[in-house]
Amino acid sequence: MNEGHSRTVVPRRGNPVVPSGSPGADPAPRRARRRARAGIAVLALVASGLPLTVATPASAEEDGPTMLDRRLAVRTAATGLVSPTGLAHIGDDDMFVIEKTTGRVQRVVDGTVAGTALDLAVNSASERGLLGIALHPRFPADPGVYLYWTESTTGADTTAIGETPLLGNRVDRFEWNGSTLTFDRNLIRIRAPQEDAGQPARGNHNGGVIAFGRDRKLHIFTGDLGRRGHLQNLTCGPTAVCPGPTVPDDQFGGPQPDSAHLSGVVLRLDDDGGTPRDNPFFHAGRAMGGEVGATVAKIFSYGHRNGFGMAVDPDTGYVWMQENGDDSFSEINRLEPGMNGGWIQIAGPVRRVGQFKEIETTFGGQNLQQLRWPPANIADSPTEALRRLHMLPGAHYSDPEFSWKWEVAPGGMGFLDSRKLGPQFEGDLFMGAATGALEGGYLFRFNLTGNGRKIAVDDPRLADRVADNLAKHEITESESLLIGRDFGTVTDIETDPDGNLSVLSLTNGAVYTVYRR
Repeated sequence: MNEGHSRTVVPRRGNPVVPSGSPGADPAPRRARRRARAGIAVLALVASGLPLTVATPASAEEDGPTMLDRRLAVRTAATGLVSPTGLAHIGDDDMFVIEKTTGRVQRVVDGTVAGTALDLAVNSASERGLLGIALHPRFPADPGVYLYWTESTTGADTTAIGETPLLGNRVDRFEWNGSTLTFDRNLIRIRAPQEDAGQPARGNHNGGVIAFGRDRKLHIFTGDLGRRGHLQNLTCGPTAVCPGPTVPDDQFGGPQPDSAHLSGVVLRLDDDGGTPRDNPFFHAGRAMGGEVGATVAKIFSYGHRNGFGMAVDPDTGYVWMQENGDDSFSEINRLEPGMNGGWIQIAGPVRRVGQFKEIETTFGGQNLQQLRWPPANIADSPTEALRRLHMLPGAHYSDPEFSWKWEVAPGGMGFLDSRKLGPQFEGDLFMGAATGALEGGYLFRFNLTGNGRKIAVDDPRLADRVADNLAKHEITESESLLIGRDFGTVTDIETDPDGNLSVLSLTNGAVYTVYRR
């Protein structure tokens, strides 16, 4: 805590359509462009019979990120940020940038930190801290700014693993008055501690990305937090024997998804924290009743591990999210109402469950970061894996839209909602890396199919929508996706008011702008 700099300790107060996975207005013009681009690229590649090549980097700055498409370049838009994890444009050359470890919402004007709009007392141990930001859909007419952050119990920033309450991850609404952010209300409190018998305490898998859908509902992702209960597809809890006796998830209860075991989920809430009646499990939750039913009613999708990126397609309203694997099967998912993503029984496409088990039982820690349900318990066949899933009433399993056999550590992601980079890039999905281990922090670009439901691919090797790379943090079969490198750890990607692409780097403490030459 800097001398003379006041901290904000948020008071503890009670929580005061069509789901966004459904298409909205007809996006026919851009659908046609997507379809044409994908078709031409695939035909050209197949007809040529040539191996895939990566263009010579077109760099705009020495010793910085580079773009691999000669039509594009990158420049630094802002520097001097401390562990930035999210950004929100509030005007021309005017943005909020949140900092994981300081708990500060910085206002950046014309590339310079102009002041601190808010300073929260955060616990930033491991993957905790100030993690997500979203503006109200009617901002600035509605001045709401929403933050996902991990609360410190000391009133000051801390990295001590135990200095956060049980429900220490929280989503709060603040109001912007033009110079500062003021606390308005808490929307939800979510589990934070991981203190499980037989292994060290952890602070990872908090998720933390938030985004308003085109339906003006707030989508909140929280990682699995090391839990092993119903929402991790373990009907009997962390035991290899099921059906059989139910085993509590931990010292706080479970495996039922009460408020202390609401993890590995995307929640969908009203802008005031209320539960929308058109949520996929709203009626099932009401039938269950009690605390468990109230939490189930908030769920949009479940069966997720952890991730650092979520983005809403401006054409279709579909919500897309990446998901990190342990050592295998990083994923990109198009979220559907009531989706069960399969974790922990399945990672990657269910037909690849044998590879999931083989890698996780022979490589790395061989424990899925949680000793209570080891990878030796993974099913031996797709049929068995599907049979084991814990299906809430009305749930359905969905394979990822794209995955990598070995973990590539995906990070922040976003759509380009502009033609500023050229019509061939409009509506494309960009995703950065959560580590610099691959290409110094890659930037991948994905074109979507005409209806916006699938990833279009240029490389025939990707026809199955799985990149069969050869090792962890290795790029084989992703060469056609690579459009930039050396961005470090990318935590957010947004279209800026000028129509260019903003890329936020945690490790470089910088905002970069990708622009057309």
